[in-house]
Parts: sequence; C-alpha cells; structure tokens
Amino acid sequence: MFVQLKKFMMADGVSGDEKNVSAVIAAEIAPYVDEVYSDAMGNLIALKKGRGENPKKLMLAAHMDEIGFMVNYIDDRGYLRVSKMGGIMFNAAAYAEVVFASGLKGVLVPEPTVPASDYKSANVYVDIGAKNKKDAERRVKIGDTCRLSPSLTKLLNGRVYGRPIDDRIGCLMLFEAAKSAKRFENDTYFVFTVQEEVGVRGAKTSAFAIMPDYAVAVDIGGSGDIPGCKPFAVNLGEGIAIKLKDSMVISHKTMVDLMKKLADDNKVPYQFEILEKGGTDTGVMQQAGGGCIAGALSVPTRYGHTGVETIDMNDVTGGVRILAALCETKLA
Repeated sequence: MFVQLKKFMMADGVSGDEKNVSAVIAAEIAPYVDEVYSDAMGNLIALKKGRGENPKKLMLAAHMDEIGFMVNYIDDRGYLRVSKMGGIMFNAAAYAEVVFASGLKGVLVPEPTVPASDYKSANVYVDIGAKNKKDAERRVKIGDTCRLSPSLTKLLNGRVYGRPIDDRIGCLMLFEAAKSAKRFENDTYFVFTVQEEVGVRGAKTSAFAIMPDYAVAVDIGGSGDIPGCKPFAVNLGEGIAIKLKDSMVISHKTMVDLMKKLADDNKVPYQFEILEKGGTDTGVMQQAGGGCIAGALSVPTRYGHTGVETIDMNDVTGGVRILAALCETKLA
C-alpha cells in the first residue's frame, strides 16, 4: 500500500483545483468498479453496482483535496503573497518548500521581524527566486495555487510520515476496499470529494445527488500518545478509530454498532474517537435529503496539517478490512 499511497500523494490537489489527483485516482480505481464519473463540483464518483436483491445505496467518502495556498499579490521585487486554502498553520509551514502545479518551486518565508506565534497570510511570502515582478509574472499569475512539497517516508514499526496524508490515506482506503471486496451487496459509491478543507462542500453536493441510505467518511483523526498533548483515547497502532462524535456529527448508533461488529468478526482492532473540535464529510452526508445512517472511520494521526503527518499503516490495513466487509454486507 505504501507505493499506492505515494502515487496518490504526489498528485497535486489544493482545494478548488483537484483535477490532477482526480485523474490519478480515476485511472487507478476504474478496473474495480462499473462506472467512473465526475460531477459539476468536481467530485470523483466510482460506482460498483450491488449484486444483492433490492440493494441499498452505500456512500463511502474521502476527500481528495489538500490544504495549500493561492497567490493573491505579486510585489515589485517578485515576492508572492498568498491566501491560505484550508486550515494552514503558518508556524508549521514556515521555511518549507512549496510547489506549483506547473512544477515551479519556491520557499514559504515569514517576514523576519514577526514572531512565530503571529505568522499569518499577511506577513509571510513565497520566494521563487524571481528578480522582479515582471520576472515572476512570466511563471506565476494571481489565482495560481501551490502546496507544501509532497513526501512520504517510512519510519519504524510500519509507521510513515509525510504530506498530504490528509486525506490521501482515506482515498487509499476507499481504493483498497474497492479492490479487495469479494462481492458487493449494495450499490456502493466510492466518492472522492472536493473542497472538504474549506467547508466540506463537495460531500454536500454529492450526497444530495446520490441520496445514500448508508454513508461512511474516512479521514484522519488525532492521537493521544505524544508528549504534552491533552488526554485523548486514540493512539497510533492500536487500531482504526470508529467515530462516535465530533463538532459536526453524532454518528448513527446503527452504523457504529455495525462497524464494531464487522471489526469483531474480522478480528480487527479498533478504538472509539470523540473529537471536541473539527469535523469530516460525515456531517453533511448525514443531512442529505431526509438523512441517512452515517458514520466515520478515522486514521489515528500525529501532527495533522503539518509537513510530517504520521500514521501507522497497520491501523490503515484494519480500516480497509472493515470497509471491504461493509461492502459485502447486505444492508436492510
């Protein structure tokens, strides 16, 4: 899975400009589904038709967009000012390499007199090495997006770090479930959503189009096993996390119980996640139309929204087994 994850992560897809990563995922998943298409928002939808009698609609979602930056000003010396796209922590992004879809690279740098605690869009800039404004404008225009340069590196004990693990790891899990499920009882929609990082927008429109009976979002979560963190009952390597609640959703008890049973039946370790802040695509999928039975799986993650997001691939493997088992389950 490491090689496949790296392929997904190398493709750029800052929120609102996901076409490159969409094309990569579409080509990879096409052999395992019946239909692949994109909607008006840019969501990528891969449908595997159910073989069961009176199949239900099951929507599995992972967002393919990533946090990044959009150029909003080029000064006379050729430095670029940028607007953040999603939940950027500038103190974590400072002094890092960024890359544009064209392949052009630069460095994200704060103004020297600003303390790290005050880093924000107004006082950081991107240096692409331009001599002046005219030189910069030959390569970059207002509205272009860039991201922290992608990477994926192995650590000890099946753990990896890099970016954008959020949420290409969820995309990988959907792909692996489509690939490994032995049969599909339900009409299963693998949805790779856009603009999650700027307001779960793609999941909202795609869920209203599909009107699922059941839905599960897959995203990164947090971890409670790093020095100085607040108490949090999720740790790397102790299993995929079944979400109970976050600031946007209370997971449907039916879905929580079903995923717990599938995990127990398949001897997959799991944890329960309760987030005080943040949310995922689950929140809007649950509210589409008359609502649906919705839940979420979270990959325990250290250092989210930084250049060194860290996960345990054993947790990922367990999550894929739950998703594949869900695809194989006849839903009432």
